[in-house]
Amino acid sequence: MKFWIGVTDNKWFEFLSSRAPDEVNFWRPSGFGSFQAIPTESLFLFKLHSPYNFIAGGGFFIKHSNLPLSLAWEAFGEKNGAVSLEELRVRIEKFRSNKPRVHDPVIGCTILANPFFFERKHWIPAPSDWASSIVQGKTYDTDQEIGRDIWTKVQDQLQASYVQEQIGTMGRTPVAAEDVARYGAEFLTRARLGQGAFRVLVTEAYARRCAVTGERTLPVLQAAHIKPFSKSGPNLIANGMLMRSDLHKLFDLGYISVTPNLHVEVSRKIKEEYENGRDYYALHGKQLAVIPATQKDRPSDQFLQWHNHNVYLG
Repeated sequence: MKFWIGVTDNKWFEFLSSRAPDEVNFWRPSGFGSFQAIPTESLFLFKLHSPYNFIAGGGFFIKHSNLPLSLAWEAFGEKNGAVSLEELRVRIEKFRSNKPRVHDPVIGCTILANPFFFERKHWIPAPSDWASSIVQGKTYDTDQEIGRDIWTKVQDQLQASYVQEQIGTMGRTPVAAEDVARYGAEFLTRARLGQGAFRVLVTEAYARRCAVTGERTLPVLQAAHIKPFSKSGPNLIANGMLMRSDLHKLFDLGYISVTPNLHVEVSRKIKEEYENGRDYYALHGKQLAVIPATQKDRPSDQFLQWHNHNVYLG
């Protein structure tokens, strides 16, 4: 099994380790290229800069996307490792000092789910073959001795952290050693998507275009949950659609919906309540302008039916 050890900005790590978020954006100042070193949901470890030659935590790789800074901040906020958009901009411009200043620069966003941060006393020494010349990171494999050793140490530390968490929150240790083992195995093989990852994955699934109209102006496009997160709707691409902001608002309020055969429906309530809506009624009955290429990413019949029955005003 392959995993990645990435060279990590110390300030980024310190900021996020004090907040323990459910996801993070491991950003690069340059918005070119991609990250394909490891498969989705693979382990991505944080190796701190000198003088801290240690692995101090990690997360699970979900997606790499090159995004405008404004969208990265809108999706992840402080999970970018900064307290404000302006602070993040200053840090990025520091690394881009040899390039012309851009109002909304594109940055590389490597999205990680379920990040974990070890206490300093539990940091793991960098692999014995780690070279100071490595700038971004290096791939390791559990089929090889060095990779297997790091993997084992990370899993052991996660299990130990879980035991301490149980002692602190429940006043007792887990019921049995098997509980810890199951926790460790699941933690290293499953990643749960956060809101930021949902936003980016839906954006990419719809090729950065509004599902209803095909609009391409990225700042006005939003990832809409079909079944709201507040109603136990999951952060799955199949429970999302990329929509222009006004259509997203109308969708959430039930003035428009989408049928299981992916046709748009517009409620008569718009005209009754607002004596307007001509532009929206022109969309009624039309098939979605953009449908994800991958079947599993297309809107789920289950969630669409839920929206039709529980939200749409008819």
